[in-house]
Amino acid sequence: MDTNRPLRVIVSGGGTGGHIFPAVSIANAVKKQHPEAEILFVGAEGRMEMQRVPAAGYEIKGLPVRGLVRPLWSPRNIGVMMDFFKSKKMVKDVIRAFKPQVAVGVGGYASAPTLNAAYSLGIPCLIQEQNSYAGVTNKSLAKKAKKVCVAYEGMERFFPADKIIMTGNPVRQNLLETCVTKEEARKSFGLDPNKKTVLVIGGSLGARTVNESILSHLDDIRKSDVQFIWQTGKYYSASIAGALAIAAPVGNMKVMDFISSMDNAYAAADLVVSRAGASSISELCLLGKPCVLVPSPNVAEDHQKKNALALSTKGAAILVLDSQAKDTLVKTALETVADDQRLASLSENAKKLAFHNSADVIAEEVYKLAMEYANKH
Repeated sequence: MDTNRPLRVIVSGGGTGGHIFPAVSIANAVKKQHPEAEILFVGAEGRMEMQRVPAAGYEIKGLPVRGLVRPLWSPRNIGVMMDFFKSKKMVKDVIRAFKPQVAVGVGGYASAPTLNAAYSLGIPCLIQEQNSYAGVTNKSLAKKAKKVCVAYEGMERFFPADKIIMTGNPVRQNLLETCVTKEEARKSFGLDPNKKTVLVIGGSLGARTVNESILSHLDDIRKSDVQFIWQTGKYYSASIAGALAIAAPVGNMKVMDFISSMDNAYAAADLVVSRAGASSISELCLLGKPCVLVPSPNVAEDHQKKNALALSTKGAAILVLDSQAKDTLVKTALETVADDQRLASLSENAKKLAFHNSADVIAEEVYKLAMEYANKH
């Protein structure tokens, strides 16, 4: 890249941690490879990225874009479409001022107007699809993108085969850099360093079915020789605290609304119970963590179930459907964590599906597209 014109990249998308973590990881990888690079994020006003991205040290511009309302013929979608076109006009002004050589979309509301505007102004686009079932935004942008970075096989169903690069999903780097032992990690949660441990996580906000499954089987947990670390999520913490206050104490369970040290939590666990979001799955595979996946039924196109099936059919995870979780989840977790052979097999198969250095590989593709653009202009 011409030294007088540093690498400039626009990164767009968000709405959930599953979109924001990869976006920030890609930006960090670009900065690591090219310290002079200038990176600007574009997000949706009022969404999570407007706080998380500045906290990661990057500037972000907000757009008034929002999602379509169901049913699609709802008159409220007139306003949604007006906001989309307003956002596209706004982001064109941002692009003209910032002069990027490449635009990266990770999915989420802001990706659509940003990459549409970038494409119309001749800026090369790269999209990163986290899930095994492509989202609506990324499917609609695929024709305009030069490269599509994916984490699962068989994505030719959604994207032109010649644009696809298998990269995996970027994950939070600090999870891979921890040196803490299993025993030290358990002690940090006030638990017995020598007892089998199950980690239950439902995302930062929590997962109602997972929480209800634990609450309705406190007796089984209490009687077991297994410890539980339970992240309830902030949304459910008050109601769960109330339920636990009137129940008999469960001495072998550490309950938290949010776990800030996920590296320690993963290190402490012999088995993880989790929703099946793409970022969580990528982390579990990289760490080789045996897991029980409970896909959320409340996501677009049921993509969490498809993510979970991509692992469970290869013996890399155990799938428990949301509708069956209340009856079977705790029993499945207790049986699995007691079976060392099963844990070893799940771990080995999960590691086979892991991608290493995903963010670095994507950052290299971003740079190649920027170089092509710079050489033409």
